[in-house]
Amino acid sequence: MIVRILTLTALWIGLPLAACAQAPQIIRPEVVAEYPHDPAAFTQGLFIHEGELFESTGRVGQSSLRRVDLETGQVEQSVAIAPPVFGEGSARIGDEIFMLSWVSERGFIFNAETFEQINSFSYPGEGWGLTFDGTHLILSDGTPELRFLDPATMTLSHTINVTMNGRPIRRLNELEWIDGMIWANIWETRSIVRIDPETGAVDAMIDLSALVPPEVAGRRDAVANGIAWNARTGQIYVTGKLWPTLYEIRLPEPSD
Repeated sequence: MIVRILTLTALWIGLPLAACAQAPQIIRPEVVAEYPHDPAAFTQGLFIHEGELFESTGRVGQSSLRRVDLETGQVEQSVAIAPPVFGEGSARIGDEIFMLSWVSERGFIFNAETFEQINSFSYPGEGWGLTFDGTHLILSDGTPELRFLDPATMTLSHTINVTMNGRPIRRLNELEWIDGMIWANIWETRSIVRIDPETGAVDAMIDLSALVPPEVAGRRDAVANGIAWNARTGQIYVTGKLWPTLYEIRLPEPSD
């Protein structure tokens, strides 16, 4: 079983199998609970702030920022992102929510209570995922590089290159800061990698294959994307683009 998972992992991220011979641990999470999720939401960003779930969605003409009832999946508040912008990842700092766009080289800052846009910012290249580590906003752009930005000025502080066994990991997508580590979905896979923010090294890969809802199992665009951590309770939630389900997951202890 472990060999099969390693083989699939190598195929998912474009690594030769030999590079995975001593790969970081492969973890299959346990499902703690399941909740409804909007099956029309092309999930790009997901986070929890003080127990409330927020989500940013993509696609031109369908992009939005939302406040969602976790238990019911109902959208309680939303703001549309006008075309031609393709919405991407999001993160909250204090009373502000930062949201990226894909290829517009422009981000937006919203009042976290009213969802009124209060500012914007620019950055070079593409924007994919976004999270906050308590000091910096961390941005992914589909390459192995993660950018650390000063949220006060949106200027670049530093970067890291994400690697597994010394080889670059591409297509880093949605990001979440969890207990001092960066979790990242890998675009067009069912995997999350857990990244050391100092070195960029991947120490674990979380396999979400068993969580893919049967309704979207055959859709290439309905990939795993969306990670949210409740820092107060330690609960972790995951979902995917166009998935009808949001999962609370638990990582088994090594002895489980």
